[in-house]
Amino acid sequence: MSRPLIGITTSDYKSQLAWCFDWFAVWRHGGKPLRLSPSRPLPEHLDGLIIGGGDDIQAHLYGGEVQLDVRLDPARDELELSLLNRFIPQNTPVLGICRGAQLINVHLGGTLDPDIYTTHEGLKRRRTVLPRKTVDIVGGSQLYQLLGVTWCRVNSLHHQAVDRPGDGLKVVAQDRDDLVQAIESERHPFLIGVQWHPEFLLFSRSQQRLIRALVEAARHREAESREATARDVN
Repeated sequence: MSRPLIGITTSDYKSQLAWCFDWFAVWRHGGKPLRLSPSRPLPEHLDGLIIGGGDDIQAHLYGGEVQLDVRLDPARDELELSLLNRFIPQNTPVLGICRGAQLINVHLGGTLDPDIYTTHEGLKRRRTVLPRKTVDIVGGSQLYQLLGVTWCRVNSLHHQAVDRPGDGLKVVAQDRDDLVQAIESERHPFLIGVQWHPEFLLFSRSQQRLIRALVEAARHREAESREATARDVN
């Protein structure tokens, strides 16, 4: 059985460790990972897409106030927005991870909380790849169906978060501080963003089910594309 091609966005100048974990997570579940960054040529097609974690998103893209002392990657913003503009209308399965969830929200007209530690007084600072944060999943959501749990423990590497959901998106997970931790589309068959990093949670069955679900959705999409091509040829 062929492996569906899964594009994974990264920075040009860092993200090597995150890329390795993303690569392994996708390969482990039967996908063919392809690294995408501003300097790399884009493929003609993808069966699935992961918008990966990384730097902050430029504030002007969501009407926010410019933040000082933050890391930005304008070339990556442009790349990822163009990928979403291209592949969402094709119903390509898309998973946003951390920054990726925020980017999906911005692409669909949503806004971000530019710094959760200044907008939420007394919020405990958490920055760890270990599952130390409790997240509650909305029952009946697609994310709930995929993870198979009503709550889970996740890692936390962000200081920005989704504020107002974009067009067609709904909040499907929050942490115990009421911060948005996951969004999903009400219109797209597989368009999900999670604020945590499932690729780092190698031994969490629920988190690995999320990666596997993306690969399986991409495999289904690949099969549909082959059937459509065969019909056109005949």
